[in-house]
Amino acid sequence: MKRSEINDILRAGDAFIRSFNFLLPPFAAWTPDDMRARRPNIGEIIGSDLGWDITDFGSGAFEERGLFLFTLRNGREEDLRRGAGMCYAEKIMVVRQDQITPMHRHIVKGEDIINRGGATLAVKLYASDEEGGIDRSHDVRVATDGLVQELDPGSILRIAPGESVTLLPGVWHAFWAEGGDALVGEVSTVNNDRTDNVFAEPVGRFPEIEEDEAPWRLLVSDYGKWFA
Repeated sequence: MKRSEINDILRAGDAFIRSFNFLLPPFAAWTPDDMRARRPNIGEIIGSDLGWDITDFGSGAFEERGLFLFTLRNGREEDLRRGAGMCYAEKIMVVRQDQITPMHRHIVKGEDIINRGGATLAVKLYASDEEGGIDRSHDVRVATDGLVQELDPGSILRIAPGESVTLLPGVWHAFWAEGGDALVGEVSTVNNDRTDNVFAEPVGRFPEIEEDEAPWRLLVSDYGKWFA
C-alpha cells in the first residue's frame, strides 16, 4: 500500500469514528514527531501495539479486502498465562460496505464483536474440525448477547447496531458490512496479531508500504522501524 493511501484511509476513518461520538485516547492525535519526542514514556504503547492499524491482507485492493483498526488497550500475555492481571484487549474498527476480512480463527483469543453503529455487520461462521481446519459438516456454536445459538456451517449471522456475537478460540469467521459502513468494537482476551491469527488462505496481516509521502500517523506496524 502507498503511504498516501494509508494517510487518506486514516483521516477518513478518524472522522467516521468521531461521527459516532466515540473518542479515541490522546495518543491517537500524536504525529510521528510527537511520538519520537515522547519516546522515553511510551514503552507501553509501543510494546502493546496500541494505536492505528490498517491492512489490505496483501490483496492490493483495500476497498474490497481490508480492515481499519485502532487498538485502545492490550494486556500482557504473561498475565494471561498465569490467569491474573491485565488479560484483556479492546479495539475499534471501521468495516466498510462489502469489504471482506477473510476467513480466520484464533488460537488463544476469545472476543466479543460488537456493532457500535452504522450499517449491519455480516459474519460468516464455521466450527473447527479435529485438525483445526474448517468444519463444513457440523454446526457452529456461538452466543449473541448471551443467547447461545447452534448455526449451520457457513451460516451468515447479521448483527445490527447494538448487537454482538461472542467468538471463542477455534471459531472460523469472516465479516463485512452490508448497507453502508459499520463502526465495530472488539473486546477480547490479550491480542497478539503476529501469532494468534490462523487464516484459511495465505494473507499478509501487515501491509508492505511504499513511502510516497510522510506518514500522517504511525501504524503499529511502523513501530519496529521507527523505535527499534
